[in-house]
Amino acid sequence: MRSKLLTAGLVLALTAALGGVATADARPGGRPTLTDPHPCPDKPGFTCSTLTVPLDHTGRVPGTLDLPVATADNVTAPKGVLLFLTGGPGQGGVGFIDRIAGRRLPEVAKDYRFVMLDQRGTGAGALRCPGLQAQTGSSDIATPTRDAVTECARILGRTAPLYSTDQTVADFDQLRQALGVSKMVVDGVSYGSFTAARYAIAHPGHVRKLVLDSVVPHHATASASLYLTGLTAEARVLRAACSVAPACGFDPADDLAWVVRHRSPADGVKIFDTIVNYEFSDPTYRDPTAGDVIGALHTARGGAPDRLDELVQGYTTEDVEPADFSAGLHAATLCADQRFPWGSSATPVPVRQPLLSLTARALPPSATWPYTTSVATQQGFIQNCLWWPAERVGSNPASPLPNVPVLLLNGDRDLSTPLEWAREEAAQAPQGKLVIVPGESHSIQNRERGHAGRDAVISFLTG
Repeated sequence: MRSKLLTAGLVLALTAALGGVATADARPGGRPTLTDPHPCPDKPGFTCSTLTVPLDHTGRVPGTLDLPVATADNVTAPKGVLLFLTGGPGQGGVGFIDRIAGRRLPEVAKDYRFVMLDQRGTGAGALRCPGLQAQTGSSDIATPTRDAVTECARILGRTAPLYSTDQTVADFDQLRQALGVSKMVVDGVSYGSFTAARYAIAHPGHVRKLVLDSVVPHHATASASLYLTGLTAEARVLRAACSVAPACGFDPADDLAWVVRHRSPADGVKIFDTIVNYEFSDPTYRDPTAGDVIGALHTARGGAPDRLDELVQGYTTEDVEPADFSAGLHAATLCADQRFPWGSSATPVPVRQPLLSLTARALPPSATWPYTTSVATQQGFIQNCLWWPAERVGSNPASPLPNVPVLLLNGDRDLSTPLEWAREEAAQAPQGKLVIVPGESHSIQNRERGHAGRDAVISFLTG
């Protein structure tokens, strides 16, 4: 994940990060407040309200945003506030509070006051980019057209950079102030682990403990935008799945490599997207009721591609409403936050493709196997931001996490946020403990079939 691509140094002179944003109050001269409190519909025990935050915490662009917030009614919880952050970026939070606090982590909810919010540009206030939404849905990997990307950028206009993680982190601190607490436990899943870590780095004195679930490293690198770790992790995960009795008797990674190389690069991207999405249905990767993706790859190599084609159609085609997952917010945030083979979002658009091509030529086959360099450069993460307009850059702290207790959770079958990322982030946590949950995939606290990962959370937070 931290390997240095040859092109990164070529564009440093073209980029100038502005650093983080300072917290500003949406109400000049006063502490932030939660307004219009009322019972959350169909969620007994929880109150819904609104947090008004500056549109731009740096003060460059005037205006405010109203963010929906849900809070548990146990205001005097003995261990204080737990801010639970959802992922994406693009997923709202308020609608999940009863599932997380009430059904998935009730033992923790006895001691903590759970708080969730729709982060800026998500949920009820979702950014809407119709073309991009139709083409990519909630996928990181699906490749959009240039027209869909530029249409979305035109819709957002000068507000696009205001959906960076820096701005979201400043919103979190406004929420902390509105709750009237000096410290919080912050618990984030997937992209939520990224924002949780970034909040802890920006406001170390206000964090009591951190839970990072399905981990995204807080320091962005060009190799991450190429998905190199995710591409190569598939060999490990599929081989591990194949070794479970009764063993497959063949190498699924070799099958995958053969299929990818006998199809077009566009098909390779779709197969990558399919396998990453497939884990949400079947972390064994072999269940016939879900499609048995390992078996489908093997028969495709043997000359019968129908099963694989059906899986590609079923696992890459979706119709997701922006309120459930905003593709526009996803693009705006990632393009501001991340680092790429061409540098950052400040790099002029005309020079990005040449720098991407230079990187592609320099990558050894081992950097993407069982996939190809073409899959790495044509997947959606790169293609979204390749055409995104040049804009001011979000910060990218390389410093370690603060010296607070940190629990990191990852399934060893996770391909959305592979285990290698969790190990990388654990090395940056002075008080970090990594718990690997065998046989599980993405989002332990929300989707784990067993209880081992959640038991680790309960012990860490209530013990």
